[in-house]
This record gives sequence, C-alpha cells and structure tokens, in this order.
Amino acid sequence: MNPPDAPQQGTHTDETPDGRSTPSGRPLHPLPRGLVELYGLLAVLVVLIPEWMASGAMGGLLGQQGGDPLPAPTRAWRRLPELRLASMSLAELRLLARQWRLRGYATQSRESLSARLLVAFKRRKGLW
Repeated sequence: MNPPDAPQQGTHTDETPDGRSTPSGRPLHPLPRGLVELYGLLAVLVVLIPEWMASGAMGGLLGQQGGDPLPAPTRAWRRLPELRLASMSLAELRLLARQWRLRGYATQSRESLSARLLVAFKRRKGLW
C-alpha cells in the first residue's frame, strides 16, 4: 500500500519553485499583472459595452414604456370570438373544446383548434 503523499503510478508530477505540482511536469509561470488587467479591459469592451448598447437601443425602440406593451383589452376583445381565442393559451383552448364536446381536440394544433372552435361558435350562433 502506498503512503498518502506518494504519487500514484502512471502519473508524472513535478514541483514548481513555489511548491505547486503540475500533472505535465511543466512549471507554472504567473501572468504579469498588466496582462491580466488588459484581459479584463478587453472583456469589458467585447462583452459588456455591446450589451449596454443593445439594451439602450431596445429601450429606445420600445419608447421606454413600462408595463405591458399591449393595449388593454377593450370591449371588442371580449365580444369577438376570434380575438378571445387569440388571447387564450393552448390549454385554455383545449379546455373550451372539451366543454363544447368537440372530439379529437387533444391532437390538434393551436391554429386548427381555433378554427374548429370558430366553426362551432358560428353553428351555434355565438352562444359563448
């Protein structure tokens, strides 16, 4: 059994002048402080400044509006079935199709289910 401080078989380790060991046997050379600061400055220039520019441009395009960019639902959104269906999620559409007893609604896409619900509404003369 090997003592805990002994190197394992098949691996080559050397020690650097400051006592650190490297697996490949090459000594580690610390980077000069100026080079590390230069890399930090380049990271800021390459990553952060374009992010700030993009967020500023997006804020300018949206007009710095806070809250919901969509208009508040008006009476038309509550009255017209097309608009009501457009504002519903797929789960809500499937629940509505189940309530209206439409068959095969679970396998339909959002668009085809919306179209099928509209046909059902028109047949029943908008009882929804």
